[in-house]
Amino acid sequence: MKPFNLLTFIEPYLSYIDSGKLYRKPFSWLYLALAAVNAVLPFYLLYKAIDSGLMKYAEAKFIFAFIFAWLFVVAACWVGVQIWWNRKDKVLATSQEGADFPATPVIAHLVQTFGEWLGSLVAIVGFGVSLCAIIFLGSEARELSNALGGFMNFSGIGFWGLILNPVWGFLIIVVFRFFAEICRALAAIANNTKK
Repeated sequence: MKPFNLLTFIEPYLSYIDSGKLYRKPFSWLYLALAAVNAVLPFYLLYKAIDSGLMKYAEAKFIFAFIFAWLFVVAACWVGVQIWWNRKDKVLATSQEGADFPATPVIAHLVQTFGEWLGSLVAIVGFGVSLCAIIFLGSEARELSNALGGFMNFSGIGFWGLILNPVWGFLIIVVFRFFAEICRALAAIANNTKK
């Protein structure tokens, strides 16, 4: 057994930080928590809609539009659950033991995964809400967006929403992936330059 040294007793802790495990494991837990949030989110939106009196006072066409739009939210959130769940194990393999830059690949992975989630959400929910608005509501479509938390107010509902929301979703995925790849490339170059 080594004698206690006041100046070196934190070396195991520092080695743990330098190995990158300090970054990877908590991010895996974060991904798991975000998967859980995605699983609960549609039911929270449904609760808020019911609590606001939507189902009691709205016209039948508005209730049908909300229910079908809500099903698109459920589908988008289930995709979100699967994205975060799948990536929670992959974030653990983002950097190698002893890499000089272990945090950068983890952050890059988070940026990429967040972009995949957000782009999928915008594409699926945007398309679904727009479709339901066209079928059920016509010019009253903005009220459906407000009932779903105002999610679609920025990109349009109706015919243009059918086209623009999937395009926005795709662009979000590509742009976030691009920035994640830049971060990973910089870390890889820096790690290889040291050798």
